[in-house]
Amino acid sequence: MDRTTELYIKSRNAIAARAAAEDGATAVEYGLIVALIAAIIVAVVAVLGESIRDAFQTVVDEL
Repeated sequence: MDRTTELYIKSRNAIAARAAAEDGATAVEYGLIVALIAAIIVAVVAVLGESIRDAFQTVVDEL
C-alpha cells in the first residue's frame, strides 16, 4: 500500500472516530434541552395551575 492510500485510510478512520465521539455529546445536549423544557413546564403548571383548574371547573359547571 502506498503512502497516499495509507494516509487517506488513517484520515478517514480519524474522521469517523470523531463523528462517533460527537454522538455522545449530542445526546447529552438533547437530554439537557429536554430537562430544561420539563422544568419550564413544571414551573408554568405550578404558577398557573390553580387558574387553569378554575377555568376548567367553570366549563364543567356550565355543562
